[in-house]
Amino acid sequence: MRVIETYRLVLRAFKETDLDDFFAYAKSQKVGPMAGWKPHTNIEESKNILKSFMDGDEIWAIEFKEDHKVIGSIGLHQDAKRSNPQARMLGYVLSEDYWGSGIMLEASRALLNYAFNECRYDLVSVYHFPFNLQSKSVIEKIGFKYEGCLRQTTLRFDGVLLDSMCYSITKDEFNAL
Repeated sequence: MRVIETYRLVLRAFKETDLDDFFAYAKSQKVGPMAGWKPHTNIEESKNILKSFMDGDEIWAIEFKEDHKVIGSIGLHQDAKRSNPQARMLGYVLSEDYWGSGIMLEASRALLNYAFNECRYDLVSVYHFPFNLQSKSVIEKIGFKYEGCLRQTTLRFDGVLLDSMCYSITKDEFNAL
């Protein structure tokens, strides 16, 4: 996994020593539900998920350079709604302590640059739930194009069936920005 640096951030592979930082934001009652997952209830749960991140190669830790704290994650995933092998889906989560600071915009732009100009993907999609207006703002600021609402796509951990707001950006569109 390539390390990607920005002005304030280091995007890198997760390490075992990130467990406490990971649990600190994953247990939040605000963070997980915005992305559709249940807040972590104990550190063992976070440890198992962290291990799956470390075993894979599609999720980067977002490390804040100022204090070397892991404050979120960002990934490029296979988009289950597209069969295009040159397409990926952007996914991210950020500690609520950093919401509204431009961190996710910075991290997303860096990862998209990597996706399009190093990995040579043609398209990246991203989705948010209708209530997640913070994510909508990041997505629009990056330059993603709204494709539409996919109704009743995600059964959340609490049994609520949610719509997904769908966006995408092509390599040419990103590089023109």
